Amino acid sequence: MGVAALLLGGIAGAHAAGAEPRIAAAEIAGTVTSAHGAEAGVWVIAETRDFQTRFAKIVVTDEAGRYLIPDLPEAKYRVWVRGYGLIDSPGADATPGHRVDIATHVASDAATAAKTYPAAYWYAMMKIPEEAQVASVPGGRNAYLMWMKNMGCVGCHQLGNLATRTIPKSLGAFKSSQEAWLRRLQSGQAGVQMINIVQGGLAGIPIQYLADWTDRIGAGELPAVPPTRPSGIERNIVATVRDWSDGKAYLHDLSGTDRRNPTVNAYGKLYGAPELSTDNFPILDPVHNVASTFKASVRDAATPTTRDDAVLAPSPYWGEERIWDSRAIAHNPMLDQSGRVWYTARIRAADNPAFCKQGSNLSSAKDFPIDTSERQVAVYDPKSGKYTFVDTCFSTHHLQFSADPNNTLWTSGGHEVVGWLDTKKFDLTGDAAASQGWAPFVLDINGNGKLDAWTEPGQPLDPTRDQRLPVSFYAVMPNPADGSVWGTVAFRYPGAIVRFDPRTRLSEIYNVPAPGFGVRGGDIDRNGVVWVSLASGHLGEFDRRKCKAPLNGPKATGDHCPEGWSFYRLPGPGFVNVPQMSVESSYYTWVDQHNTLGLGANVPIATGNLFDGVHALVGGKFVTLRIPYPLGFYAKGLEGRIDDAATGWKGRGIWITSGDRTPWHKEGGKGTKPMVVHFQVRSSPLAD
Repeated sequence: MGVAALLLGGIAGAHAAGAEPRIAAAEIAGTVTSAHGAEAGVWVIAETRDFQTRFAKIVVTDEAGRYLIPDLPEAKYRVWVRGYGLIDSPGADATPGHRVDIATHVASDAATAAKTYPAAYWYAMMKIPEEAQVASVPGGRNAYLMWMKNMGCVGCHQLGNLATRTIPKSLGAFKSSQEAWLRRLQSGQAGVQMINIVQGGLAGIPIQYLADWTDRIGAGELPAVPPTRPSGIERNIVATVRDWSDGKAYLHDLSGTDRRNPTVNAYGKLYGAPELSTDNFPILDPVHNVASTFKASVRDAATPTTRDDAVLAPSPYWGEERIWDSRAIAHNPMLDQSGRVWYTARIRAADNPAFCKQGSNLSSAKDFPIDTSERQVAVYDPKSGKYTFVDTCFSTHHLQFSADPNNTLWTSGGHEVVGWLDTKKFDLTGDAAASQGWAPFVLDINGNGKLDAWTEPGQPLDPTRDQRLPVSFYAVMPNPADGSVWGTVAFRYPGAIVRFDPRTRLSEIYNVPAPGFGVRGGDIDRNGVVWVSLASGHLGEFDRRKCKAPLNGPKATGDHCPEGWSFYRLPGPGFVNVPQMSVESSYYTWVDQHNTLGLGANVPIATGNLFDGVHALVGGKFVTLRIPYPLGFYAKGLEGRIDDAATGWKGRGIWITSGDRTPWHKEGGKGTKPMVVHFQVRSSPLAD
C-alpha cells in the first residue's frame, strides 16, 4: 500500500494508557506512525461524499499516535492524515467499525511542510510601514494595521492562504507586482470596497508591501517559524465539517438555537444569512446531512439588488459574471424561544415611512427622527414556511434577544441609534410601528442621572447639559446581569464600547487604551464583563466594576476607566518588523455563557480568522480549535447548542459557518462551498 499501511478488522480493547482503543460499530480507530515513530498531535480525517453534503470528521492523535473517530454515520470513508512536519498521507478506504493504521512520511523540506501552515504564518512575512510613512493615516501605523487586519482586508477574507499569497495567472500579465496588486484589488463585486480602503483610506501605501510580500514568497522565502502541533485540550477536539449553499455564495452568520436557552431546537436545523451574495437562504439538517434553501422575498419591488452595484474590473475567478444578486442582504439570524428565525434583512428601499420621520407621533421619532434605513428585520417560521416583514426605522446589522418578559430584540447598525423591537407586542398586534423604539447615545455630562437636553456632536462640552455621541453599535450585547445593552464601536481608531441603559436612555463610552486598538465584534458574559476582538492582536476584556472614577459627569467621556481593561495576546507570530503584535486578525468574539462547548461557562471564544478556526480563552490560556482541511476555513458567526445534556460531550458543541466572501480561496478552489463546522470537546483523544 506504499506509505499508507492499513489493517482492517475489528478488535477489542480497553481505553487504558498503552492499550488500543475499543472500536465500536460507528467508529474508526488506529495508530499513525512515520519513520520517526508515533506521530502525536496530527489530524486524522475521515471524509465521505456519500451524503448530500460534504461530510468530514476530524480528530487529533494522542501522545502515542493513536486516534479514535467517533459517531460516524454509515458510509464509505477515505481516511488520511495531515500534520505539521508531514506530507499528507494517501487516503485509505474504510467503513465504521474497523481499524485503520496509517504510516505517513515526514516532509522532505521546509517548503513542503509549510503548505499546510495556517495563513497567519505566511501573513507574518508581510512588512509593515514605518510610522513616518503612514503619518497621514489618522491613528498612524496602528490604524494602518487596523484596516489591513480585522477592520478591512481580513474582515472579509484571509490574507496568507495560498490564494492570496500568490497572484492568479488569470489576472493577466503586468510589468510589476505592484501593478498586478492594483488591478487585483479592483476585481469583482467587492472591488470598490477593496480599492477604497487601500487607495483611499490608506493612501495606496499597502500596494508596495503586498507586492514585496508576494515577490518574496514567489522567490522561495518561507515563514520564519513553524506552528506547534495541538497539545493538551486541543487533542480532545472533534470537528465535523459539512457544506451548504453554493460555490458562488458566501455566508455571514448562522443560528440554530435560542442564545438565552441553548436547548431550544435540539438536534434541529441550522439557518444561515448569506448577506450580499444571494436571497437563497441556506438550511442545514445535521442529523440527515441534507442542505436546502428557502427563497427570501422583499416587500417592495423597488428594493435594490447587489447585482447592480458598480464593478471596476472583471474577477480573475468569475470574469464578467456578477455572482452576487441579493435584495434582502441578510446579515445575521437569531432563533427565538419558539424556534422562529429572526433576520436582519432588507425588505424595501432605504427611504423610511412617515412614522419614522419628523412630524411622527411615535415617541422615538419625536426625540430623534430617522429618514432612511438600509436594512430592516424579517422573521421566518420553519413550521409554516411564512416569512414576515418587520419595517424598522433604524437600520439593522446584528441582533440579540434580551431575557425580559417582552422578548425584546435589540439590533445594531442604526444611524447613531440603538434600535429595539418588542416581539411580544408585534406577535399580538402585527404593528411594527407601535412595537419598535430607538434612541441616540447620550452621555450624562451634567451628572444628574436623567436624560436632558443635549449638545450635538462637534459642539463644545456644556457641563449643564448632556452630550450626544456620534457613534453606532456594531456588535450588540444585552447584559443578563443588569438589563443594560452594550455595543462595540468599530471602524474608527482606537475604537470603543458603549453601554446603553434602557431605563434612563443614558449611555457610557469606554475607549480602548494602549496597547489595544481596533474593536470589531464583541460579546458579554453573564457577569456583565465585555469581551472584544481587537486589531492589536488581542482579546480585550472590560469589567465596568473595576472603574474607579465617576461613570458620569464632564470627565466621563471615554478615557476615564483604563483600569477596567485587560488584554490577552492572541496566538500567532508577529509581523517581520512588529514582532510584539500577533498577526491574528480576529473578526468577532462570542461568549459561551451556558457552557455549550464543555470548556466552562462564560468562556470567551474569538474567531481565529488566520488560524482556520477559533481561540477559546480557558483559565487565562488560549485553546485553538482548528480546521486543517480544507485549508482556509474562516469563522464569522458562531453559537453553542445543547442537544442532550445527558449524553455528555456528544450532546453539546458550538456551530460555526465559514464567513469569508471568497469560498473559492479555500483549498479546493473554485466550486468550494461555504462550510458549517461543529466543534465538540471530549474528555480525552480516545474518548468515545
